[in-house]
Amino acid sequence: MTRSAPRRSVLAAALAVAAGTATPLAHASPGPRTPPPHAGGGKGVVEYHAWTTAADWRQGTGDGVQVENGARPGVVIDRPAGTQEYRDPHTGTTATWEYATWTSPAHPLRVPATEAVASWNAATPAGTWIAVELRGTYSDGGRTPWYVMGRWAAGDGDIRRTSVDDQKDGKSSISTDTFAIDAPASGLRLASYELRLTLYRRPGTPLTPKVWRVGAMGSDVPDRFEVPASAPGVATGRELAVPRYSQEIHKGQYPEYDNGGEAWCSPTSSQMIIEFWGRRPSREDLAWVNPAYADPQVCHAARFTFDYQYAGCGNWPFNAAYATTYPEMQALVTRLQSLTDVERLIHAGIPVITSQSFLKSELDGAGYGTAGHLMTVIGFTKSGDVVANDPAAPSNAAVRRVYKRRQFENIWLRTKRRNASGQVVGGTGGVCYLYFPTRITPAQRSALAAVGVR
Repeated sequence: MTRSAPRRSVLAAALAVAAGTATPLAHASPGPRTPPPHAGGGKGVVEYHAWTTAADWRQGTGDGVQVENGARPGVVIDRPAGTQEYRDPHTGTTATWEYATWTSPAHPLRVPATEAVASWNAATPAGTWIAVELRGTYSDGGRTPWYVMGRWAAGDGDIRRTSVDDQKDGKSSISTDTFAIDAPASGLRLASYELRLTLYRRPGTPLTPKVWRVGAMGSDVPDRFEVPASAPGVATGRELAVPRYSQEIHKGQYPEYDNGGEAWCSPTSSQMIIEFWGRRPSREDLAWVNPAYADPQVCHAARFTFDYQYAGCGNWPFNAAYATTYPEMQALVTRLQSLTDVERLIHAGIPVITSQSFLKSELDGAGYGTAGHLMTVIGFTKSGDVVANDPAAPSNAAVRRVYKRRQFENIWLRTKRRNASGQVVGGTGGVCYLYFPTRITPAQRSALAAVGVR
């Protein structure tokens, strides 16, 4: 059996940001947006939207920030809006921080959503960190509170990166990293949302975080135990040369980061893809790891994806954010709608990390069942079956697996399943991580656009 730690039910008020005077970063109102294509090409149930360009950032409202141009435009602290105390619940330490904020324009969802997951790409030098919040408007006209989607730093010397429990308003709630409508059958949906970034630094220093991508995936995936089968397509017979790492050889390592082994599927998968793109931690980065441990970069990934509230390494946006601590990398969390989407990406040379849950009997060749597990799709056989780097393996050599296309597609895309006790429980509905460099080929750009990512 393998797992990523189960998402906990969470309910609580966001960190209050001190009031300040906010100013638009651009005077002209943006023109109408051209919506991205529906992922999968069929009826759209997923929409990912992000702010990434200088023009995007100037559409927002800033208080103490400025837009920094360059190869990766983003927002940085200019003149702080004020100071704020933050008591870290995981260390008990209270410190004063300068802060500045950027708030996106309201983004109307083409697909009014039952769920939303934010993700971001940022640099946080020592002495800085960020908070990411979401506020939505419901289809009945009401508004959510500002929900904290993450308090994040690349390191762990200033704050402990954390999700926030106990956030709810009676209509929706946050479960670790996921906004969800509490009663989707009521017809209530999230109609639009804003994202707010709060950038923090130690007072009196010139340091600043920089955020160069922030976005959210909204979806209204229907309840389903079975999904339509897709036919093999453009990636049949193609396999990407992705490094193979086992999570299981780390069992018992670093109890403070959830003890290795079955708990490390997400960071192990993340590290495989980061290294596929030619990035890896330096010898200095890995100096803290016990030299007796194999693949110290997997231990490193576990430490720096660890969510101290969730008490695990399976926070989806924290894994994406970790990937972008490496040079010129981008990453996000979204949903795809079929293996046809995955084939488009594989054909263009982009591997896909998928999240799924299943009984041992539902995935031939896995040899385990799981309430939640991340693995990496690296290709397809000539007959269209899935080639996966599955970190739930006893050794690196055993990581590569071939899974039956129909079985894999169903366990990944369904939203309902029965567990070993016969109870109806949830599935991820096609959640995936997409990691790719800032410089990509036209074919890769086109493949990402086809699944709604720019």
